[in-house]
Amino acid sequence: RDTTQQNMDALCKGWFSEVSSFWPGQAFSLEVEEVLFQTKTKYQDLLVFRSKNWGNVLVLDGCIQATERDEFAYQEMIAHIPVFSHPHPKKVLVVGGGDGGVLREVVKHQDVEEVVLCEIDQGVIDAAKKYLPNMAKGFSDPRVTVFVGDGLQFMRDQGKEQFDIIITDSSDPIGPAEGLFGKEYYQLLHQSLKPGGVVCSQAESMWLHLDTIKELVGFTKAIFPRVEYAYSSVPSYPGGSIGYLLCSKDPAHSCGRPSRAVAPLLPHLQFYNEETHAAAFALPQFARKALQTNE
Repeated sequence: RDTTQQNMDALCKGWFSEVSSFWPGQAFSLEVEEVLFQTKTKYQDLLVFRSKNWGNVLVLDGCIQATERDEFAYQEMIAHIPVFSHPHPKKVLVVGGGDGGVLREVVKHQDVEEVVLCEIDQGVIDAAKKYLPNMAKGFSDPRVTVFVGDGLQFMRDQGKEQFDIIITDSSDPIGPAEGLFGKEYYQLLHQSLKPGGVVCSQAESMWLHLDTIKELVGFTKAIFPRVEYAYSSVPSYPGGSIGYLLCSKDPAHSCGRPSRAVAPLLPHLQFYNEETHAAAFALPQFARKALQTNE
């Protein structure tokens, strides 16, 4: 908790600095106008503050999870890449995502009949509903069912071939989300996917966590017949970008381009379109080389 204390100390000086051992030697800082809420939940330290230029900001264990200014850049990509990649998505599971942002995006798809969300921390859901209402509005959709509990245990309790799409919107692999980056979790995801199903998981920054990404890609290729990595720009995340791990149960199916028409949803989107979907899979050469060593 040393880095969390450093972050709290920084608030006293009017700035929040995202200091973490998971990205040593650097910190992203935002000027704080007002601390709106601060508590220790059963699982983690939770902070919400109003920033000078980035709107309300949600912080868990000292790490920024979302800002009102750029949250759509992440929520839209982690949701719409897998949902548009599937030709007939009916049932979607979101593991994590207690802020509601992924739910908000998934329920924009009228073809989706059922969305299940499993979030470990009720405190995150409550804080989002109060301080990030534009993100949390997905909770009110009648197709949504919420379970509060551990994501890994939730997957252990699921039957086979339950979901068309499983999205893991987790925090970093330290603290409550650690189990969502392991081999057992991905084996359970594979079992719970229907034939032709797609997994999409938050998969860190290639600028900071390439070894973690290599490990993820390496062991998921032993579980799924098709594994791809994509990334996009999210300015408030460490390194300025975030990655997405896409795993398909069908070896012939690539998630690299949409499988359905994107145009009807475009009036309701701010970041995702057919071009940003395809571009997300164009990796810079250093990352391509590193991940090809696993093939």
